[in-house]
Amino acid sequence: MIKGVIVMNDKGKPRLVKFYDYHPAEKQQELIRRIFGVLSSRAENVSNFVKVDSLFGSDTRLVYKTYATLHIVFIFDSSENELAMLDLMQVFVEAMDKCFSNVRELDIVFNFNKVHAVLDEIILGGQVLETNSSEVVKAVEEISKMERAANSIMGVSSITGWQGR
Repeated sequence: MIKGVIVMNDKGKPRLVKFYDYHPAEKQQELIRRIFGVLSSRAENVSNFVKVDSLFGSDTRLVYKTYATLHIVFIFDSSENELAMLDLMQVFVEAMDKCFSNVRELDIVFNFNKVHAVLDEIILGGQVLETNSSEVVKAVEEISKMERAANSIMGVSSITGWQGR
């Protein structure tokens, strides 16, 4: 099972945090700080797979990848394959790139609803739903269309987080 997904910048500031197990806000902040400490202390030429038993209990691992100034971290247990998680991370990044035309940190900050929708189309409740980035983008675009239609019927201005570029 996937236990969480974190996207943070190179200063350790979380931009997206989604835990699939309940953790109080204080514990989430502590976990994020400790994960950033682990990532920032690792050499660039080492594996992207880290065993984090001390943070989440036994049998928990994380895989991370750095894209420009963003660290994307997937936390999971032994029922998931490390390479499959790395591939799923790539699906997440590809889907965001398709939604935002080369995603940047500010895209995640100002379009958090859309980023959460992308993640929810890929992972829900800690289980993988979709591994095809094109299908994910289609579903997110459909959500965006429905949201615009509902807002036009109700006379509400659209949420900027759902506006495509």
